[in-house]
This record gives sequence, structure tokens and C-alpha cells, in this order.
Amino acid sequence: MSKSSEVVAGVAIPDSAMAKAATDLVRETETDLLYHHSRRVFLFGALSGERKGLKYDAELLYIGAMFHDMGIMDKYASDTERFEVDGANAARDFLKSYEVSERDVDDVWDSIALHTTPGIPQHKRPTVALVTAGVEMDVLGIGYNEFSDSQREEVCACHPRGLKFKHGILSSFCLGTIRKPETTFGNVKADVLAKMDPTYQRKDFAELILNSPWES
Repeated sequence: MSKSSEVVAGVAIPDSAMAKAATDLVRETETDLLYHHSRRVFLFGALSGERKGLKYDAELLYIGAMFHDMGIMDKYASDTERFEVDGANAARDFLKSYEVSERDVDDVWDSIALHTTPGIPQHKRPTVALVTAGVEMDVLGIGYNEFSDSQREEVCACHPRGLKFKHGILSSFCLGTIRKPETTFGNVKADVLAKMDPTYQRKDFAELILNSPWES
């Protein structure tokens, strides 16, 4: 059972051995911008879950939130997989050291791998749905007015966005994709490289169909 010694905007931040280890690993591995972003994702995700009346496991949500951008970092980045999948794989490897059921590991994996695939996560179990809800709130402002002023202010007081977060998160996404642009096909990171990499050439799904080796 998770315990907590820290409460932000009414949300208890998990303080179990597993949660502490995840916090330490992310703090040591990620940039300050990504660390604070990940903590805000957890907090906004938890607040979304409480507002929607969802029964969620705070520890699993925390692990998903903390690892969701880990694949951006060189230590965990593969040569060919989407950075979301790299982060999901890192979380799965981390969870092997703890007594976590296969279903819960799969939920954490999905929560990370799907967090940039709009339209699907909200139909999945709470861990998956709420990681994406937290990401969408912090990055895109989706649901912004569904949070109170005091909730937003307290979350950002504990984990500041900074004056250049919008540009900083775009740069982080670019870092996670620019060396493997093929991983942007079919997901929102194509928009990031189209804006930030002048050499990037977007693949067109319709053209791929029309130019496939099939005769008709």
C-alpha cells in the first residue's frame, strides 16, 4: 500500500519505496524541465481522475507519469522505436524489481506508449487514461478550465513551468525524434519535426497506399 508525506493541491504523492526509486531515477536521468513536467502530469492526471470519479492506483499512475518521457533521454533511447515505446520499456524493466502484476505492468506500459496517440487512451483503464489526461492538460491545456485556479497555481508553484516551457517541451520532443524521424509516422511528433527540422519530410499515408507494390 502506498503512503505519502507530500500533498499538492489535495493530491497525495506516493512515497513508497517503489515511488521513491522512480523519483530518484527520473531526477538523476531527465532534465529539470522534464522532471517537473512529469510530476505535473501525475498531479493533473490524479485531479482529473478524482473529478471524474475514477478508481485509480496512485502508484501506477505515478510510475506512468514519471517514465512517460524517459525515452527521450539517450540512456533509454533505442535506434528505431518511438520514444514513447522506449519509455514504456524502461518502466516495464523498472517494475520487474517490484511485486507488480502483469496486468498492472501492461497498463503502465500502455499509459506511456499511447500518451501521444489521441482518441484511444480515454477508453482504456484509469492508469492509461489519466496519464494522457495529465499530459494533455500540461502540454496542450486540454481541460484547463476544469481545474480551479488554486489547483493550477499550487501544482505549478511546486513544479514550475518556467517562462519558456512551451518552447522547451517542443525542443525535448524534437530531441526524442530527430535522429529517427521515421518514428513520427502516424503520431503527433510529425508536427514537431515539421516545425523544427527543415530537413524533415513528412510521410503521406494516402501516398503510401497509392504507391504500394499492389497492382490495385
